Amino acid sequence: MMKNTLKVVLLTSMLPFAASAEQELTPWYVGGGLGVNNYEPNCDQKTMKVCGEDDPYAWDVFGGYLFNDYFGVELGYRDLGRAEWTDYSNKRNDVGARGMTLGLAAFLPISEKWSFSAEAGAMNYLISNKKNYNTEYYSDSGIAPYVGVGFGYNFTQNLKLQAKYRRYENLDDDKYNTLDMESNYWGLELSYRFGVDKPAPVVAPVVAAAPIDSDNDGVTDDLDKCPDTPSTHKVDAQGCTIYEDAPISSRLEGLLFDNDSAVLRPESKPRMDKAAKYLKDNPHTSVVIEGHASHVGNADYNMQLSEKRAQAVVDALVNDYGIDATRLKAVGFGEDRPIIEGTSAEANKQNRRIEAVVSGAEKRPVLK
Repeated sequence: MMKNTLKVVLLTSMLPFAASAEQELTPWYVGGGLGVNNYEPNCDQKTMKVCGEDDPYAWDVFGGYLFNDYFGVELGYRDLGRAEWTDYSNKRNDVGARGMTLGLAAFLPISEKWSFSAEAGAMNYLISNKKNYNTEYYSDSGIAPYVGVGFGYNFTQNLKLQAKYRRYENLDDDKYNTLDMESNYWGLELSYRFGVDKPAPVVAPVVAAAPIDSDNDGVTDDLDKCPDTPSTHKVDAQGCTIYEDAPISSRLEGLLFDNDSAVLRPESKPRMDKAAKYLKDNPHTSVVIEGHASHVGNADYNMQLSEKRAQAVVDALVNDYGIDATRLKAVGFGEDRPIIEGTSAEANKQNRRIEAVVSGAEKRPVLK
């Protein structure tokens, strides 16, 4: 018994030095235990006349692997101690069982420190006796199932102490058919799980930078989809200028024609481009295209010519620039509305013209 106890003490004293430093908890653990064992029958058989001095002390060592925090497998070696008795032939008998074990273990946390465990497995046992008393010879091996329960207490994340009970069945001497036994074991086991349970790293709080409003429109840059809005404009939630339709009435001038021609002169194209862009940017406007003629020639002819000139501009805006025809109207005034009186070269040039009278509403920014 003293030798067995010494084995357990040495084993458990060395366990804390087995884990490598500064690592996470691993699924591996080792341990050892010491307890008492009661064979059945022990002085209970009819052949047992007198109980002798028992040596019921049992011990075990084991290693385990955890599949998760609740379930694992254990491999170990167990010595269940010995029992002695005197039979009715006055022969003194003794017997003991030991061997390798393999089993499954389940763990259920009850609180932060306490847990419940259950296990089941098999022992590859060897039973034998010392034969010091000219007794019956017991020697056999076999597989004995066992089950067990326990309560554990965690001193640390690594070190656990458990109170255990196990029941072994069919520890039999089938070879000589002389012995049928079961066993009850109670004991304490100390186990060590390798690794270090590191605390979660302390993360310094991130202080968010104050939001920036580069164009001073009241909407910060992270939300501003129109970053260059003038500071005098009212803006929406996305930082873009708010527009309104403002009533207007204005005239567009500068579209010129040659004498007796309804074809726009090439130098009028920039003015046409500008007029078309204005109409596209202000869709709520309508335009009356006014055609005019100089005093050269017949008045009735000039009236028809001015109408053709106005229609040529309307056709160009519709066909070349895609302006909706319903927004445009062509009107001819002939020579009734001259800019310059007379028939000088400059008067004729200025009077052969188109004027666009715009009415309706144009798109204007809302100011603060």
